[in-house]
Amino acid sequence: MRRSLTVESIVLMVVRYLFSGWIILFFVQTIVAQNRESVTLQTIQFNGLKRTQAAFLTQYIQTEKGATLNDSLVQADVQRLKNIAGIGNATAKLDTLSKGIRLTFQIEEVRTLLPILNFGGIEGNVWFQVGFSDINWQGKGQFLSAAYQNNDRRHSGNIYYKVPRINGTNWGFTASLNKWSSREPLFFDEGTVNYDYDNNGIGLTAIRHFSFLKYLEVGGTYFVEEYVQSNLQFLENPPGPVEFRQPKWLSKFSYSENYLNYHKFYLQGLYWQAILQDVFNTIDRTWFHSFLIQAKYFKRIGQNGNLAARTRFGIATNNDSPFAPFVVDSHVNIRGVGNRIDRGTAQIILNTEYRHTLFETQKFGAQVVGFSDAGTWRNPGGELKDLFDKQQFRVFVGGGFRLIYNKIYGAVLRIDYGIDVFNKQQRGFVIGLGQYF
Repeated sequence: MRRSLTVESIVLMVVRYLFSGWIILFFVQTIVAQNRESVTLQTIQFNGLKRTQAAFLTQYIQTEKGATLNDSLVQADVQRLKNIAGIGNATAKLDTLSKGIRLTFQIEEVRTLLPILNFGGIEGNVWFQVGFSDINWQGKGQFLSAAYQNNDRRHSGNIYYKVPRINGTNWGFTASLNKWSSREPLFFDEGTVNYDYDNNGIGLTAIRHFSFLKYLEVGGTYFVEEYVQSNLQFLENPPGPVEFRQPKWLSKFSYSENYLNYHKFYLQGLYWQAILQDVFNTIDRTWFHSFLIQAKYFKRIGQNGNLAARTRFGIATNNDSPFAPFVVDSHVNIRGVGNRIDRGTAQIILNTEYRHTLFETQKFGAQVVGFSDAGTWRNPGGELKDLFDKQQFRVFVGGGFRLIYNKIYGAVLRIDYGIDVFNKQQRGFVIGLGQYF
């Protein structure tokens, strides 16, 4: 006699069927995973390269030919390749061969040999810069740049060359030749005095990499500073020396850790750096010391948002001198504040931004930005408590716009407008190339 199906029996049959299916699927996945982990990488290759040399990229991957396949290691290699300046995007593809697996990294390069055409303007100072730079010189990730700059109608120029790794080793070097000329306001008790400032120097540093993320840079610069009182003065009889010249030696120790991950113009992660500098004045045989530690943090917010923050703490020999090392400047730390409006021997800076992408295509992107720039300084010869004096705080808020060209590394047109929170009369535009930080 045929037994009728009840609801309970139907449910029991479905459960048995699903359970047996899960068991089979589990064993299949386990076998596939075991076989995959035991597969040998027969060959590793790079596709899509135009200028970049494959030998250079090989330094940045840990997957090795002849080793067993490790999916997590391959994905980590993909991200390291994307983090290389000049690589717009990278993906990995696996193909089965007769005796193993072929791993192919598909590389999308962006242009790195670029003309330098920078300009900016704040009240009292319009500047421009022309030259060229290449962050992938000879296809080996080397950096070469040369530029001329006109600032305050004075002439400056520089040549910079960096080899991060010599022949794939953990050692590298930088060499530089600089001429900087500007008009610097120095602050005396009687008032502000304008000086024509010239700094000519030559530098050389050595680089030691400890890993992909950590490196030390040690070196020195010989430079000569010259100050001459400008013809443009606010005071009828300005105080201070009419002119003086100081040859100096600078030694520099810099340690950096870079945990930033790049995906086109989006950033995620942390970068921090500590810099110790000692300057020896050959005229009066005195020493000057400065220490700076700075960190940058980035976080993706949804699909279109990017939170960015930068903090800097600097402290230097506290000479009661108008030639203090840390400046308040629109281009450096406080957008909208003006050009070289103050100086100090210690500083605390906090810059925050929220960047929201309006649109993004293969070639172009656009962002709107809201920002807050805050800082405080210790006056030359003052005390550390000056840093916590509310009269020393400067807080500017504002907004801006970014137009981004994805096919060129760092091609970002930046326009920002900042307003002083405590003094609405103090405000200004800042225009430049590249993100502010």
